[in-house]
Amino acid sequence: AGEFYRWEVATAAAATFLGINPFDEPNVQEGKDNTNAILAQYRQENRLPTPASSFTQDGITVTFGSTVTGQMSGVQTLEALRAALVRLGRPGDYIAIMAYIEPSSQHEEVLQRYRARLRDDSHLATTLGFGPRFLHSTGQLHKGGANNGIYVQIVADDQQDVAIPGQPYTFGTLIHAQSLGDYQSLQHHDRRVVRINLGNDIRRGLARLASQ
Repeated sequence: AGEFYRWEVATAAAATFLGINPFDEPNVQEGKDNTNAILAQYRQENRLPTPASSFTQDGITVTFGSTVTGQMSGVQTLEALRAALVRLGRPGDYIAIMAYIEPSSQHEEVLQRYRARLRDDSHLATTLGFGPRFLHSTGQLHKGGANNGIYVQIVADDQQDVAIPGQPYTFGTLIHAQSLGDYQSLQHHDRRVVRINLGNDIRRGLARLASQ
């Protein structure tokens, strides 16, 4: 508890010297606003917007953000995807894997293998976070920090879902809306982002992705 307090004070003190407000997270709020707009659309149309796919293979759909579309030209297979992600990197960059799927130990183990392969091939720093929980920490850095990240957003179709009392949508729909809101924010800030939808079989999709 003492260390939590120490670093909270240190963060506020450092922010004062840097001229930043340590209690303001504008890009976290931006993601929330995007999510709310997407949910409002869902209430009217009973469906979520779907980003246009770049290619589909073995039930996995890949979408390239507008900032990387040109550099990803010709990439139409999962085999070519990992090498293409590595080619996007520049000295001082990092690769962030943002997984909007169940944060189980099995899923994390597979994603860590995939992260390590990207690290070894690119020689860049790599991170792994489960969404939407990372949005209140590294999510602010992703959109509000330096434009030196390559973002791999991983989503999946829900196999089991739970209704939210008093709302016309489920928890699965909410998480999808949060991932789409995050994707829109990254696009708005010209970040290099690739969205991978594993389909309705998360384990199979992860295994297929990590094997490349």
